[in-house]
Amino acid sequence: MFESAFQSFDDLADATQGPPRVAALRLELRRLGLDGFIVPRADCHQNEYVAPSEERLAFLSGFTGSAGTAIVLRDRAAVFVDGRYALAVRDQVDVSIFEPVEIAQTTPAEWLEQAVRRGARIGYDPWLHTPGQVERLAKAVETAGGVLVAVEPNPIDAVWGDRPAPPLGKITLHPGKYAGETAARKVSRVAALLGGNDALLVSDPHAVAWVFNIRGHDVSYTPLPLAFALVFKSGRPRLYIDGRKLDAAQRRKLEALAELKEPSQLERDLEDLGRKGKKLLFDGATAPARLVCAFKEAGGVCDIGADPIALMKARKNATELAGAKAAHIRDGAAVTRFLHWFAEHARHGRLTEIDAAKALESFRRETGKLKDLSFPSIAAAGPNAAIPHYRVTNRTNARIRNGIFLIDSGGQYEDGTTDITRTLAVGRPTATMRDRFTRVLKGHIAIARAVFPKGTSGAQIDALARLALWRAGLDFDHGTGHGVGSYLSVHEGPQRISKIGSTPLQPGMILSNEPGYYNAGHWGIRIENLVVVEPRAIKGAEREMYGFDTITLAPIDAALIEPKLLEPEETAWLNAYHLRVRRQLSPLLDPERRRWLVAATRPI
Repeated sequence: MFESAFQSFDDLADATQGPPRVAALRLELRRLGLDGFIVPRADCHQNEYVAPSEERLAFLSGFTGSAGTAIVLRDRAAVFVDGRYALAVRDQVDVSIFEPVEIAQTTPAEWLEQAVRRGARIGYDPWLHTPGQVERLAKAVETAGGVLVAVEPNPIDAVWGDRPAPPLGKITLHPGKYAGETAARKVSRVAALLGGNDALLVSDPHAVAWVFNIRGHDVSYTPLPLAFALVFKSGRPRLYIDGRKLDAAQRRKLEALAELKEPSQLERDLEDLGRKGKKLLFDGATAPARLVCAFKEAGGVCDIGADPIALMKARKNATELAGAKAAHIRDGAAVTRFLHWFAEHARHGRLTEIDAAKALESFRRETGKLKDLSFPSIAAAGPNAAIPHYRVTNRTNARIRNGIFLIDSGGQYEDGTTDITRTLAVGRPTATMRDRFTRVLKGHIAIARAVFPKGTSGAQIDALARLALWRAGLDFDHGTGHGVGSYLSVHEGPQRISKIGSTPLQPGMILSNEPGYYNAGHWGIRIENLVVVEPRAIKGAEREMYGFDTITLAPIDAALIEPKLLEPEETAWLNAYHLRVRRQLSPLLDPERRRWLVAATRPI
């Protein structure tokens, strides 16, 4: 699996093809009377992971990150990325064609406002942008004296000769033993939240999957069925899904709950609802501008806001939480087998990043329960570990030598989704490495031990993960934690622990706890476990209090810890965590690995 995945990505993300592909696109734009075109890394659902047929940004530029935008004008072009990809983008694109731009410094809209010439016509695909995105881009182009133009079909498709066909992944029903709630009950709960709206357009496939208790195989790493749905305040919902993805039994079960329709019928149905003067709620984060425009032009009333399903989905029920914990025990045993293997083989200096990634996947597959990885494994040696979202390919594959090796990986199991990062010493770490690792560990422990009142958001506790680094004049540029789904996306909102995490944390939410430190050009550190928000009983408390239960189980490398930097309560937490790891994973390991685990979790 790894070899073919890496090779296919190398073939697609070929920076040397940037000049001829951009030249071909510019010819097509001239034919269409356009002076530029905006290329987001998106599909019509704003998914993080998209089907190969939707990888237009990677095809055009070579950039393979999960978030980014390119803008191609007649005489210049730029690729916009966030801080995660600031280093990687320069290695992936031809900088003689594309100017790399950090979005924190200059947004695509700000760039357009300065770069567009008066009278220019700038195109965009209305299926790949939300209404809010279109509004911002249009304002910028108009300020510059140009006009933003909706273009269908996408002009990149005209120059992408071997573009893959859209996916037809088979649908699976997500059984009650994993879901913990019937789809009919979920639909009723969603309908009850619609207020003055007649219906909700469900444009996020994660929400479709959760509400209807289905999973799919249309994209890598996330078991998504690419589909839309309409949930009405009263009446049967409609599920818009390609019928070729369903077998007869699945069709019968879904038809008992919803009216099944082809995706091609959705725009026409929205126009019909618009002509009847209906009021629809659209998810501002995922709804395509094309559908919102079609409904509005037909006479409908648009309410563009937050999809209520996102918060419902984020609060896992008891069944989902039990499944997540079971998945993490299974996954933790697989990771421990990998750590033992790594300790035995890395010291010889012959392992590569791909060797390590393939080995970890093989240990997960040996569980017999793995459905897929939950994201492309980040197996990073030395300087590559300093790139937070590094993605190893056959071209970048580095040998693992003395220093630091970072592995960030996860698995998709029917009962839960996992995500874990471990930073490992190869040979003897330097004093600086031990200092930085221990400061990251202190931040990790601070989040794990946090207790906070109901209503607290992730932004309010994010600083806890950074204090030990700040005291040394250090920091990291990504959030401390993201939400995680239940056999769904490994990056789930709206919950997050970050400087912009505004959603109050609620019991049942699963988040990552992953502070880091990155010494650019040399090495990087990250320690990640998943945690569950849970009620916390405190004697004499005057407010309802919450805390975190850590559910990820695997050793943290003691060779990188400087014990003198830890406070007694931090040492106690680490020793208690390692005792729990040892007790819960030992029954799943053979005697040799059990002995290794005992040594790896010895109290400090």
